[in-house]
Amino acid sequence: MPSFREAREFLLARRTDYAEAVAGFSWPDPVPFNWALDWFDAGLAAERPDQTALRIVEAGTGAEVSFSFAELSRRSNQVANHLAGLGLKRGDHLLLLLGNVPALWETFLAAMKLGVVVIPATTLLTGEELADRLERGRPRAIVAGPEQLPRFSGLDTGGLIRLVTGAGAKAEDKGWGAYDAAFAAPETFAPDAPTGADDPLILYFTSGTTAKPKLVRHSHRSYPVGALSTMYWLGLQPGDVHCNVSSPGWAKHAWSSFFAPWNAGATILVINQAPFSASALLAQLERTGATTLCAPPTVWRMVIQEELGGRALKLREVCAAGEPLNPEVIERVKAAWGLTIRDGYGQTETTALMANTPGQPVTPGSLGRPLPGYRVRVLDADGAPASEGEVCLELGAHRPAGLMQGYDDGNGRLSGAEGDLYRTGDVAFVDGEGRYTFVGRADDVFKSSGYRISPFELESVLIEHPAVAEAAVVPVPDTLRYLIPKAYVLLTAAAEPGPATALDIFRFTNARLAGFKRLRGLEFVSELPKTISGKIRRVQLRRLEHDGVTDDPYRGRAFTQSDFPELKTDAERKPDQTAG
Repeated sequence: MPSFREAREFLLARRTDYAEAVAGFSWPDPVPFNWALDWFDAGLAAERPDQTALRIVEAGTGAEVSFSFAELSRRSNQVANHLAGLGLKRGDHLLLLLGNVPALWETFLAAMKLGVVVIPATTLLTGEELADRLERGRPRAIVAGPEQLPRFSGLDTGGLIRLVTGAGAKAEDKGWGAYDAAFAAPETFAPDAPTGADDPLILYFTSGTTAKPKLVRHSHRSYPVGALSTMYWLGLQPGDVHCNVSSPGWAKHAWSSFFAPWNAGATILVINQAPFSASALLAQLERTGATTLCAPPTVWRMVIQEELGGRALKLREVCAAGEPLNPEVIERVKAAWGLTIRDGYGQTETTALMANTPGQPVTPGSLGRPLPGYRVRVLDADGAPASEGEVCLELGAHRPAGLMQGYDDGNGRLSGAEGDLYRTGDVAFVDGEGRYTFVGRADDVFKSSGYRISPFELESVLIEHPAVAEAAVVPVPDTLRYLIPKAYVLLTAAAEPGPATALDIFRFTNARLAGFKRLRGLEFVSELPKTISGKIRRVQLRRLEHDGVTDDPYRGRAFTQSDFPELKTDAERKPDQTAG
């Protein structure tokens, strides 16, 4: 097997030769390997110390900060030494609750060097969701922004190492230490032991078909080394300036704002916006000289509303991931810039596993073909090969490095990635040329603005409302977000199916769900379609919405959040930040 460096250089040299890249690629040898020490420090920081590694731009104010590879190496060493001095040790868990600020990258690198397991979390978590992270994630330490501290009110964080970022943060009396104290620590770091390839590195909470998110565990091999496939899809080269539009806490952020660009030796460009503006994004891409861009379809659909011509952009590669991209969007961008947006596909459980790769013809609407290192099968309900069916990955001797270790039950026991196959739960069609087209989820999970949403999770919140007897949440087509969540609600006998009840339910669920999960519509019905065994047939409700059928026994009185001006806030009038 090749080394990490050899595997990387093999793919870089075959950036536009898909056939040769697939035929000749092998995953690196699973030897002890600590990506932060053995690649970031010994490779990037040692060989290109002065190159900008990270550049963060505030689009609203124009303020920006940047760090070279050598600077980030030293700063992450200091953070690692400081955390170790506070008692954090190999195998402990760290909850990372930060936006796109330098401390996010410094802490992630520091945790890797220590052998600490990182729990990335979105800054949009509600108090209930944060409590779940603390209970099942079992963190020993928390690093958070000052704006997050009120969310910990009432939660048991006693005995945990707690650091808050920001020079103005004064939380010592509440048990929070200043993150910036780390920069008084030594600038050199010595690990206490080698890092095994299978040592745990990341624990993601991701929506599944149960009420609570699943815990996806990745190793020091699966995401850092596995991201070589993501690097290949994005078409990254050493010295590129890569911009990825994604929020921290989600797998796509680790894909394209951490591992893939630094695997290639590229600069990570972050353009912070609140609220998001396509015009501001384009202006900053032009000003900063970005060469590669990855954004979710929600962003691309907003970008094409802007004047695309006449800009001095240096973009060479443009990509999209998160949900299928409309063919007309691809055509508009190609007509204006001469560049084809290339879709890629993967999961929190994997790195990029299928994509339209550089230099290859793109079929609009297609996910492309399997990436180097991934062997994909499409199987029908009986497990037989089919042209349309569930996307599965071959394991055994062909197990991809980028596949998770498994789903963690909250006590360290793993499942879901053993045996001969890994079942993605996604359904796709494969044509005669080996190109795949996404059909939908085998279960009912769907994506909205790139965020993965579990209907069961939303339904579990809905039925806590005293007026709700039963509920079914389904995706509804939306021109901006692609899909949005809507609930078909069966009320209790005492409840009135009118606007007052709808408003109360919206308020109830809004207070308990993160912004990206909020229900956009409610429909009060007298009956829900069910199977003979009593299971709700969401697929039947999805079909009613997709076909626009209004005259049906399962339809009722509908309301949307926009029907109630009192629910609207400035944040809700603007598009949600995307997960990617």
